Amino acid sequence: MIPRSWLFVPGDSERKLARVLDAGADAVILDLEDAVVAEHKLLAREMTAAFLRLHASTPGPPLWVRVNPLSSGLMHDDLAAVMSAVPAGIVLPKPDSIADVRELDRALGELEARTPGRAVTPIVAIATETALAVATLSGYVRPPDRLLALTWGAEDLSTELGARVNREADGEFRFTYQLVRSLCQIAAAASGRPAIETLSLEFRDAAALARRAARAAEDGFSGMLAIHPAQVPIINAAFTPTAEQVEFARRVLAAFAAAPGAGAVQLEGRMLDRPHQVQAQRLLERVR
Repeated sequence: MIPRSWLFVPGDSERKLARVLDAGADAVILDLEDAVVAEHKLLAREMTAAFLRLHASTPGPPLWVRVNPLSSGLMHDDLAAVMSAVPAGIVLPKPDSIADVRELDRALGELEARTPGRAVTPIVAIATETALAVATLSGYVRPPDRLLALTWGAEDLSTELGARVNREADGEFRFTYQLVRSLCQIAAAASGRPAIETLSLEFRDAAALARRAARAAEDGFSGMLAIHPAQVPIINAAFTPTAEQVEFARRVLAAFAAAPGAGAVQLEGRMLDRPHQVQAQRLLERVR
């Protein structure tokens, strides 16, 4: 089942690493990229690999690693440092196109081949952090099999666009970034993958986070990135179907089951057809 909450933690912070497993996140992302300054990159690799090995057999959330982008020249060294510790997956930031994802796919396959029988390591790509990435989103229609999901980001993109701000005064994204969010979701759907909502910077504003997470769930995103443990329960709640939603979905499926071969059914004064049946099935798949 795709995680609802994806919590970032700096790979070089002993204090934050010590408490991340108790945050309740469905997945944890040990970060080697933006949360780590250049002078600590080597330390972050070492600490991340050690953390992965320490908790390899410990019950808890899957431990992913965000490596540095291919363009940084650091990605392959990151992989060499952490892959022997068997992370649950790799998050790729700032790919300029699907070609960067394919290079990560190739590199992972080469490392995995050294251990016969090793499971395939999935990838989540942050697919919109450069202008070129946005312009080439159509390339994700036929991605490598190990690509699990797409997510998006606005902070690096706004820097590249020369924007001073990317949000309105109320914290909501301006039009350009709402467009990019939609394009990422469409690219994910076209590739047959789920889309993950980007993070909310205001970790002390619980109401704003709840509103954005609820909207993302309504829009069809599968989960959301988090940058603080306090955000995790709010995100989990937003992406967990309510009892009322579950019960209605079951009634929808029951109505179709009672009319085998029918393309449309009546339920509580509404005409429902195939898309409603699929929506009900997908919602029930998210019940934990």
